[in-house]
Formats: sequence, structure tokens, C-alpha cells
Amino acid sequence: MLGWAVFCLVLALIAAILGFGGLAGTFVGIAKLLFFVFIALFAISLLVNALRGRRPPM
Repeated sequence: MLGWAVFCLVLALIAAILGFGGLAGTFVGIAKLLFFVFIALFAISLLVNALRGRRPPM
């Protein structure tokens, strides 16, 4: 999921360089959404693993 966020961010940068402002704004919005979903799922995963008594994977 983090890879998708980075991919959308790269597409937004390319669109901004080429002058497609609306498309770039859309891709930035998608990248932000995916990033925050990734952070939320990561935090939930850490919390569940801590409650189960497991160590986080290295």
C-alpha cells in the first residue's frame, strides 16, 4: 500500500511538471489517502501484535 502511495505521488509530480494541475491534485489526494490508510493499518498491526505478546517483525 505504501508503494501505491509513492506511485501516485510520482504520477502527481509528472503531471504537475507537464502542466496537468487538476490531474496532479487528484493524484496527490489519492497518495495522501493511501498514506494515511497505511499508517492506520500499521499502527493497528503493532497494537494487535503487542496485545498478543509477539515481537514486531524485523
